Amino acid sequence: MMSQMRSEPFSQHLEKWLISDRPKTLQGLIDNFAEKSFAMLILVLMAIPALPIPTGGVTHIFEIIAMLLALELIAGLRQVWLPKKWKKLNLSPRLRNSTLPLLIKVMRRVEKFSKPRLNIALKGVITTRIIGLLVFIFSFFAFVAPPFSGLDTLPSLGVVLIALAIILEDFLVFFLGLAIGLVGIGLVIAIGKTLISLIVN
Repeated sequence: MMSQMRSEPFSQHLEKWLISDRPKTLQGLIDNFAEKSFAMLILVLMAIPALPIPTGGVTHIFEIIAMLLALELIAGLRQVWLPKKWKKLNLSPRLRNSTLPLLIKVMRRVEKFSKPRLNIALKGVITTRIIGLLVFIFSFFAFVAPPFSGLDTLPSLGVVLIALAIILEDFLVFFLGLAIGLVGIGLVIAIGKTLISLIVN
């Protein structure tokens, strides 16, 4: 299966899985994407909060799961661990019919200019733990962003791009995700302080 993934664009592999009759669950993602399962799960989970629309806090469960996966990367786990109930969670119709098709289109555009660049910088135990830490921090700030503010978008987009960089083995995409995530954190802190001061005063 992995040799097939390497011989075709990743977006095409994801599209084939999406239209197949295989289970559309978190476990289905883990089984289908094997060694890329950490990145693929994080990518899918953070795709909805990365959309530029207020979510009203409904995506908190996705951010919590992403933070758990990030902690597993920090701990050096090589295989995804999730509670059995979480593994059985079905991808919502919105994810299957709207978010993932949009994600596939974005991936295709990125794949046109993306290529393995400094991919060695994205490998190794220490690097994996640093990536896990970044994913945790960005997901946390997406989680604490005020509801209906849209401030969760940039930290979530940073996570999506970091996950995509791991999948495509492209350090340039990783750097872009890092920059966007840091800007997002800055906005959450700055606007969050302003909102708190307005409420207090």
